Amino acid sequence: MMRQGGMVYLVGAGPGDEELITKKGDRLLSAAEVLVYDRLASKEFLKRIPDTCEKIYVGKEAGRHSMNQEEINRILVEKALEGKLVVRLKGGDPFVFGRGGEEILALEQHGIAYEVVPGVTSAVAALAHVGIPVTHRLLAQSFHVITGHTAFDGGAEAGNYERYGTVPGTLVFLMGLSNLETIVEALIRGGKSGETPAAVVTDGTLSWARCVRGRLDELPKKVREAGLKPPGIIVVGETAAFHMTCEKERILSGISVGITGTDGMFEKLAGKLSSMGARTVRAGISRIQTENEEKLAETVKQIRRFSWIVFTSKNAVSLFFDAMKKNQVDLRALGSCRFAAVGSGTGEFLKEYGFFPDYIPAEYTTEALAKGLLKVCKKEERILIPRARQGSKRLTDLLKEDGRDFLDLPIYDVVTEETPMESLSGLTYITFESGSGVRGFFADHEKEKKTLFETVRPVCIGQATAEVLKEYGISRPLVAKSYTADGIAGILAMEREHGNIRL
Repeated sequence: MMRQGGMVYLVGAGPGDEELITKKGDRLLSAAEVLVYDRLASKEFLKRIPDTCEKIYVGKEAGRHSMNQEEINRILVEKALEGKLVVRLKGGDPFVFGRGGEEILALEQHGIAYEVVPGVTSAVAALAHVGIPVTHRLLAQSFHVITGHTAFDGGAEAGNYERYGTVPGTLVFLMGLSNLETIVEALIRGGKSGETPAAVVTDGTLSWARCVRGRLDELPKKVREAGLKPPGIIVVGETAAFHMTCEKERILSGISVGITGTDGMFEKLAGKLSSMGARTVRAGISRIQTENEEKLAETVKQIRRFSWIVFTSKNAVSLFFDAMKKNQVDLRALGSCRFAAVGSGTGEFLKEYGFFPDYIPAEYTTEALAKGLLKVCKKEERILIPRARQGSKRLTDLLKEDGRDFLDLPIYDVVTEETPMESLSGLTYITFESGSGVRGFFADHEKEKKTLFETVRPVCIGQATAEVLKEYGISRPLVAKSYTADGIAGILAMEREHGNIRL
């Protein structure tokens, strides 16, 4: 048959870690005109495609299929016939229970050119990550990769697994965690000793990977007690008992942290927590939207009219000094100004611009800041407060009650993109970096999000953020001692050390 249309590449994304995709697969992502992708362990792959690339999600999850295989085949054919370069991105390897063979047959039937780009399979890599070799010269001369469920609705049939009870070597079951008890019982009925070493690995190759080991007959109970959730890999055989040096049980392994805030905070905190073993998800995306730029420009040009400048966030510091530079106002104009900051984090950030705060309250709240200002600021001194639109009214109310002369200037707002509720399920903690970020988080689905905190513990950068949470009836937040990503990581590590984290 004459080849026609575009080109389809079936690319293996690897077992989870974004760095384990092949160079060829990575290059094809950057050239893709259409991306047809499954549920991927790392969302970083989606950042590698061109902005003009059409993204089509066709992922499958246990008990819920976004599209059936026939629909996926149809999409690949249609997009290729449009003359597009199509990348079909699959977790692991396209030919290891990835239905790559079925997709190739559909392409062949329509005379469409294709190429398969192999990927690292989790059947080997996930186990290697936790120190389990699939073969060993003395213990396992072979390994067998088996699907953990059948192609039929209704789940696994026990009889399918009994035959493996007498098979030597290492048995690796993919997509089988939901059927763990069925598989174990069938193997034992088929002749496998209940004392055979076995293990379950979840999130293999990712920093928050978990591994539960035990005898085959005890494995289901141990997995339930550990709270492991699909997807996971089951391994049965002598090599499952190996504890090698590459296995790292990190201090935050097993916990899930939802991170709200800006891109910068997410990148810093997600990197830190992931390196400590936690699973991280984006729980709310905050964007800084500048406001009153003309008013701010006018204000910085007349900055000598003010005796005090009060900063309640790092964002305010950054935008203020950006305005100074943009409007060509010499920093020497600030020579007679004194500075106040709500907390040490904001104070440290101010120092990066060469200015040291003259006042930081002992308690890092806007109320404490206001009360302190009333003591250190003279009655005749004028105060400038460049801050977020959603800043606490307590600060200005106290200044107003005392008859102080101040300008409360909203220079930005925090706009939060709506977070799908399903992405927030199963979290252990949710972090907040600012009071305006808290308000943005609750701007949509407030009632449903409040119920999350019946089981999820909030973590705040600063007491001022914790005070805003109280406005929504959320109490008992953890508050970081240092108001940085390291501060949040530190308090979570302390919770784990003290045994306060329940998995």
